[in-house]
Amino acid sequence: QVQLVESGGGLVQAGGSLRLSCAASGRTFSTLIMGWFRQAPGKERELVAVIWENGGSTYHINSVKGRFTGSRDNAKNTAYLQMNNLKPEDTAVYYCASRPSSASWAYWGQGTQVTVSS
Repeated sequence: QVQLVESGGGLVQAGGSLRLSCAASGRTFSTLIMGWFRQAPGKERELVAVIWENGGSTYHINSVKGRFTGSRDNAKNTAYLQMNNLKPEDTAVYYCASRPSSASWAYWGQGTQVTVSS
């Protein structure tokens, strides 16, 4: 089992920045692939970023490239999502998730609300 706890959400004006954190426990963190998802009202949950086990490889969806950066600190068992130049369309509940390699997203945090005002 893996427990994930997100923090760092809030209300910010367009153009502002937030950093989300996801603290993990229950399994060796460095063996897990970490992901960030978001779900806006009335929309499907979408994958935003993936950070592979050593943090050297990442993936970001096109709509956030150049603005969001996923990272991790394996010594602190924590993943991050740095969000810059936020836009109103980034408003959503953001979730972190984790999975062992070659498995589906099995573990989820409770979510943190990000609201961007125009």
